[in-house]
Amino acid sequence: MSSRIPLGAANASVLAFDVGGTFIKAALFDSNGEMLGFRSVPTQLHPKRPAETVLDQVEELAQQLTADYPQTKVQAAGLTVPGIVDAISGTGIYSANLGWRDFPFTTEAQLRLGLPLALGHDVAAAGAAEIQLGQAQKYSDAVVMIIGTGIAAAVFSRGESVTAGGYAGEIGHAAVPDPAGGTTILEAVGSAGAVVRRYATLSGNNTGGAKAVLTLANKGDLNAQRVWNEAVEALAFSITQCVNILGTEAFIIGGGLSEAGEALLEPLRNRVEELLTFHRRPRILRATLGQDAGLIGAALYARALLAKMPLPA
Repeated sequence: MSSRIPLGAANASVLAFDVGGTFIKAALFDSNGEMLGFRSVPTQLHPKRPAETVLDQVEELAQQLTADYPQTKVQAAGLTVPGIVDAISGTGIYSANLGWRDFPFTTEAQLRLGLPLALGHDVAAAGAAEIQLGQAQKYSDAVVMIIGTGIAAAVFSRGESVTAGGYAGEIGHAAVPDPAGGTTILEAVGSAGAVVRRYATLSGNNTGGAKAVLTLANKGDLNAQRVWNEAVEALAFSITQCVNILGTEAFIIGGGLSEAGEALLEPLRNRVEELLTFHRRPRILRATLGQDAGLIGAALYARALLAKMPLPA
């Protein structure tokens, strides 16, 4: 990952937290934009206090990082969480995987950390990082699509993030043709998790990962080839829908499935080319900031917050 972020406010150090379903990542960036410290812990799940338990961990990580660098005066924090997020009101509206509903993250996190805090969606933050620092810098109308266990996207139009109160970008739940007939959602066919599940169903073999399915496909395994090709077909369908509706000029593909590189991107480009008619052909590129793009985005959010407010004396 890149360990440097652009200066968004002079002489300001920030904390960044990226909450995922598996891990919580945290980092401290100094006033020059250099990452001083990094920590990662497994996300703790709690059926009755899901959001509070996550903030317990965030608070502890903040204490550890600031204790490691006592001379660094932290002036703001950025926090990204999954699910439906209303960044303006500072609310985690819904998280299917972690279990909260309508939780006031900004208010509660600011009380715990004693810092002004910018809240954002994890994929939107990754998209912001790619727009400012990565593959999407050259494009005004772009979609940053993160393909992992599920699929979500950050949508940019004329360089501005399209959020719709937290409901934009849920491309993983968009309808696509079901290989078995009818329709299903994109996540059920095109995600890394779906590739693994669908191969296990067809073959009776548990591979443990989408990369292993791709390896088997390259060796001639017909079930693996079928699952991989159907994933590409579903992704291409959704990409062409975005091009038709939004005029998207670039798709930046991140997440675990993007690690397949050209084995994913080349057939995806070819199929999109076949599906489109008179439309502008979008660039389909691999994300450059890797698995920590959301963390970098959280730091960018914190700096953007400080840029809009006077710094304390």
